Amino acid sequence: MVRSNQTSMVTEFFFSGFPKFEDGSLLFFIPLFIIYLFIIIGNLIVFFAVRMDTHLHNPMYNFISIFSFLEIWYTTATIPKMLSNLVSKKRTISIIGCLLQMYFFHSLGNSEGILLTTMAIDRYVAICNPLRYPTIMTPRLCAQLSIGSCIFGFLVLLPEIAWISTLPFCGPNQIHQIFCDFEPVLRLACTDTSMILIEDVIHAIAIIFSVLIIALSYIRIITVILRIPSAEGRQKAFSTCASHLGVFLMFYGSVSLMYLRFSATFPPILDTIIALMFAVLAPFFNPIIYSLRNKDMKIAIKKLVCLQKVLYASAS
Repeated sequence: MVRSNQTSMVTEFFFSGFPKFEDGSLLFFIPLFIIYLFIIIGNLIVFFAVRMDTHLHNPMYNFISIFSFLEIWYTTATIPKMLSNLVSKKRTISIIGCLLQMYFFHSLGNSEGILLTTMAIDRYVAICNPLRYPTIMTPRLCAQLSIGSCIFGFLVLLPEIAWISTLPFCGPNQIHQIFCDFEPVLRLACTDTSMILIEDVIHAIAIIFSVLIIALSYIRIITVILRIPSAEGRQKAFSTCASHLGVFLMFYGSVSLMYLRFSATFPPILDTIIALMFAVLAPFFNPIIYSLRNKDMKIAIKKLVCLQKVLYASAS
């Protein structure tokens, strides 16, 4: 589809995925603000609980702490702008601001996806090759995988964002979503938008590849666990994987709904709900899953809370 380039170039986009200010958008502001605070505080607690408890200084918990750290910035890339749009009648974002939001949101999301894949491989080695685990998952390799996940997640998106930044936008300027995303933005370009299909295919391949690695890892893990003779041993093995499996299902389940539909179109309200699922609700439940489903994590969090109380009491 090619549009006429006779109109003036667009300098900002307007978000049309929000309820109108007159329709009570403030009612959405309060719960979203509370959820955002919970995400920040919850993930900070998980991060510092792992870092300050020496019993949790192992690859699995290191990956969990890095994931929690990324979640803070992943939500910060979109939710603050959502909050400002809910209390503003303008609801616009500059083209540069939109490109930056897309870059950081998806780069952090890519890093999280790679990290989840790494965590699945870590659990696979720990359960399927327990005797070789200490020699395979060394602290050095663990650090390399964590740093590599972040670096690759940010680098892989640079060519795509650079290409989008060269496209002309001459109107209309309404993004039918609650934050900047590839498909809604590309549809506004005043040029051939057949590249949207190529973008969809690239994203789909990346998602399916990661899901397959994690799924195959857990099929093998479950097979090995079911062969453990004692019920207590099976319960312990399952408990070490349950948290990661829950986060994986939430993260990739919502991402798949958003990016594995190709040319299928959903009603605007359903688009908004799906976007909220992977941008807000999944990060909201992650610290709950990691803290409530893990005995060691609960102990570490209690220690952290007690330490804060002691420091507060001594300061006062």
